[in-house]
Amino acid sequence: MKVKNYILVCIALMLSISMFSQQGKQKRADTLFNKFSFVKAAEVYKELIDNNYNKDYATRQLADCYAFLRDPNSASRYYKTVVKQENVPIEYYYKYAQSLRGMKKYDESQEWLQRYKDSGGVVNANDFSKDINFITSVFGAKQQYFLDKVQFNSKFSDFGAFEHNGKIYFASSRDEGVAVKRLYGWNEQPFLDVYITEVGAKRNVDHTAKAKGDINSIYHDGPVTITKDGRTMYFSRNNYKDNVEVKDKKGLTNMKIYRATLRDSIWTDIEDLSINSDEFSTQHAALNSDDTKLYFTSDRPGGYGGSDIWVVDIHSDGTLTDPQNIGEVVNTESAEGFPFINNEGTLFFSSDGHTGLGLLDIFGTIKGENDEIIDVINLGVPVNSNKDDFSFTMSPNGVTGYFASNRPGGRGDDDIYAFHRVPTLQVEGVVTDAINTKPIPKSIITLFDDKNNQIAYMETDENGFYQINIDRNKDYKIVASQKKYIDDYRTFTSKNIQTELTTITANLLLNPLPDVIKLAELNTIYFDYDKHNIREDAALELDKIVNLMTNDYPEMVIRIESHTDSRGALSYNDKLSIDRANSTYDYLISKGIDPARITEHKGYGERRLTNGCENGAKCEEEAHQLNRRTQFIVVKME
Repeated sequence: MKVKNYILVCIALMLSISMFSQQGKQKRADTLFNKFSFVKAAEVYKELIDNNYNKDYATRQLADCYAFLRDPNSASRYYKTVVKQENVPIEYYYKYAQSLRGMKKYDESQEWLQRYKDSGGVVNANDFSKDINFITSVFGAKQQYFLDKVQFNSKFSDFGAFEHNGKIYFASSRDEGVAVKRLYGWNEQPFLDVYITEVGAKRNVDHTAKAKGDINSIYHDGPVTITKDGRTMYFSRNNYKDNVEVKDKKGLTNMKIYRATLRDSIWTDIEDLSINSDEFSTQHAALNSDDTKLYFTSDRPGGYGGSDIWVVDIHSDGTLTDPQNIGEVVNTESAEGFPFINNEGTLFFSSDGHTGLGLLDIFGTIKGENDEIIDVINLGVPVNSNKDDFSFTMSPNGVTGYFASNRPGGRGDDDIYAFHRVPTLQVEGVVTDAINTKPIPKSIITLFDDKNNQIAYMETDENGFYQINIDRNKDYKIVASQKKYIDDYRTFTSKNIQTELTTITANLLLNPLPDVIKLAELNTIYFDYDKHNIREDAALELDKIVNLMTNDYPEMVIRIESHTDSRGALSYNDKLSIDRANSTYDYLISKGIDPARITEHKGYGERRLTNGCENGAKCEEEAHQLNRRTQFIVVKME
C-alpha cells in the first residue's frame, strides 16, 4: 500500500512539475511576444502546441506572431485553426481575412470579412470590402510602372532607397563583413544602418559603404532624406541616450527624426527635432521640392488611428512649426507611413487602411483646384503586390525610382526594387473661333487612330478645353466639330517622343459656316435717316474691317448687305439701301481691299427689319436706327 501511494505521489509530482514547466514556458513566450521578439516567441508557442498546453491560446498567439512578421502564409495556416475554436474573439475572422488577402485568396478573404461583419465587427470606410471589383480593375489597368534589377540587395532587410546627386542612400540590416552583430528581437536580424552606393552600382555593398560620420548608431538608423543642396539630412533612429534605449510609459522604445549636417564629407552635428517625444514615434522623413516642408509618420495623439502622416513647415533658421495632420483623405484608422513628395508636389505613401492588394500598398494622391488632396489612388501592379510594398521614392527626373517589398522572388527579407515609369500621355488643346479668337464650349472632339477608327469622343468644357489620354508610339487624327462652324482637324504622332513628355498640344480653330455666323469684328454700321453717306462712327468700324482683312485674314472673302427702316416707299427704300451698299463697298475699295474679296454688295430695302417697326408701327427713333444698317457676311476664310 505504501509503495502504491509512493508511486501515485511521484506521478502527481511529475505532473505538477510538468505543469509548472509549461506555465513557465507560456510566461516566457508571452514576455517575448510583449517585447516584440516574435521569432523567439513563435518557437516557444510551437512547443506549447506540441505539448497540448493551453493549445487554443498558443495557436492564436502563434498566428499573431506570423502576422507581425508579415508572413501571411504561416499566419493563415494557424488562423485557419483559430477561427474553428469555440467562442473565438471575432477579431480573428478579420485577421484571417487579411492573411488570406496576403496570399491572393481574395474570394475567401471576402467571405471571412463578411463573416466578421455579420458577427458584429465594424470595418473602417476605406476597408477593401468597399469595392469588390477593385482587384479586377487594378490587375486590368494599363501598366505604367516597369521593374528594373537592383544589384545591391542582401539576404537581410533592405529598404528606403533615396537617390541624391548620383548616389543611393538606403537602410539595411545586413551588417555584412562585421564579426559581431547585434540582433533586433522582433525579427532576429541586425539593427538597421544607413548605407550609400552609386546609382547603377553592381558590386556588393558591405559595412565599408556605411554613411560616414555620426548617422549610424548601435540601434536602428534610417531611412533618410536629404535637402536639395546636399548639406542637411533628416533620418529616423531609435530613441536612445548614452547608448541606452529610452523607454516610454509602456516600456517601448520609440522612433525619432534627427537632423544631421554635412561637414567635410562627414555627417555630424546630430540634432533631436522639436517634433519628437519619448511617448510616441516620429519617423519616415520626407521633404517637399523646395525643402520648406517636412512630412513624416507618427502615432502621436490627435491622429485617426494607427500611424498617420503629418507635416510641419521648416523656417529659414531650421525651427519647425507645430505638426499638422494631413487629413482623413490620406489617413485612416489603420497604418499610413513612408511619405514621399515628388517634384510636382504629389504625395505618395504606404497604407494598409486603403483598398489594396494585400498588406501595405503604395498610393499616390490626387489634388483639387485649390491644391488640396481630394483622393488617393492605388499605384497597382507591379509596384504593389499581395505582400508589403512601401518606401516609394522617385528620382528627380520623375521617371525612375525605388520602392521596397517583401514579395516572393527577392533576395532576402525586404528588398529594394527599381522602377522606370512610363507616364500617362495626353493630347490636350483649346478649340477657338477663328474669327474672334474666343473659345468654343461644347465643341465635339473626336479622336481617330491611323486607320480612321474612332477611339475617343468628348465635348470641350466652358473654356473650350479638352484632354484625352492616348497611347504612345501611335499616329492620330483629332477632329473638332460644332454645328455653326466648319470642322477642323489635326494629325499628330506620339512616336519617338521623350518618356518624360506627358502632354501633346493640339489646338483647333473653327471657321464660321458661310451665311450663318457674322464676325464679331465685322460690326454692323448705321446710317442717318434718308442718307447713304458713311458717318464718322461707321468709318471707324470700316477701318477695323480693313485691318482685319488686310493683316489678320488676308484670304477672307465677305458679302455686304444693306438695309433701311420702314418709312418711305418700298421702291425708294430699295434704291436707298443699294446706295448704302455702294457707299460701303466704295469705302473698302478705297482703302485697298481687292474687289474680288467682296462677292456682292446688295441692298434689301425694308424687307429685313430687325424688330417690329413696320409701316404704321409707333417706334422711337432709336428703334428705327437699328434697321438703317449695313452688315457683313463671311463667305470664305481661307
